[in-house]
Amino acid sequence: MIVKKFVFIILFINVVFLNTAIAQKDIAVDNIIKKYPKSFNTTEKLAERIQKDFSSEYDKARAIFTWLALNMSYDTKTFLNPPNPKVFTFKNNSDRDKQIQDYEQEMIKKAFRTQRGVCEDFSRLYAHIGVLVGLKVQIIQGDAKTLLNDIGRKRLYSNHAWNIVKIDGKWCLVDVTWGEGYFDYSRKAAIKHFKPIYFDMDPKYFFAKHFPDSGNYLNFKLSKETYLNGPLIYDKMMEGDYEILSPESGVILAKEGEKLFFKIRNLSEFNNISCTNENGERFEISNLKEENNILEFEVLYKKNKGRFITFYRYQNALASFKIIAK
Repeated sequence: MIVKKFVFIILFINVVFLNTAIAQKDIAVDNIIKKYPKSFNTTEKLAERIQKDFSSEYDKARAIFTWLALNMSYDTKTFLNPPNPKVFTFKNNSDRDKQIQDYEQEMIKKAFRTQRGVCEDFSRLYAHIGVLVGLKVQIIQGDAKTLLNDIGRKRLYSNHAWNIVKIDGKWCLVDVTWGEGYFDYSRKAAIKHFKPIYFDMDPKYFFAKHFPDSGNYLNFKLSKETYLNGPLIYDKMMEGDYEILSPESGVILAKEGEKLFFKIRNLSEFNNISCTNENGERFEISNLKEENNILEFEVLYKKNKGRFITFYRYQNALASFKIIAK
């Protein structure tokens, strides 16, 4: 038993040191990028600067992410009033491909010049600049979960775009759009707020909020049902590396007055956990206890409190669940 504990401690220390080293590397790259001009005449000029300052694939991939996230702005007008899809008239497949390629290059130049865009523009730019600095990058389209009503919905939408980039032989997940900030639906406004967690994000978190059109990631089939029925998790959940162990679904069936049981790994601050409905009214939390770095507690369900419950730590949202009355 002592040997097992010792091995666990060694592994834990190694993980902590590894995460610290990666964080320090990211900060070093970000600090260099923050000194870059806010705009460049061409994507080639930005790529040349990145090539000059960074040699590793990881640093180049991070540098592109950080520059775009810091200097691009989300195009609220286009998001709220999307233009009609581009229609191509072509003679043959070769002509079609040429027209699509020319159109995408035009969109890349426009987004880079205006420094505004929606997710398609962010992902196109990331891929384009990535190729210029010698990286392998792909654009992925799929579904994104951002709202309470996304919990437990029945179908997928193709409403978002992101990237995967190959770094030292490993494909990494990148969402520059969400790294730039977020959209406040209550104010119908884009809020600029750099969120570095959306670079090289752990797949277990990434695919709780993203689902590719193909339904696959690196030949691994993802579960549509798990994604759609999963809880809505927020940035602080991922930043803290918290993991929901119970319930297994984000959709909970409950009776009036029933106590709902929750278990969350890596969460331990008893006095800083709260739970509210969609209107900000508090739920009663009871039977809090912690064991082996897992916080357990119960929430008393009341029908008049609405359909959703959200957990907070220090008033920062962690995760939301949908309650269906039995």
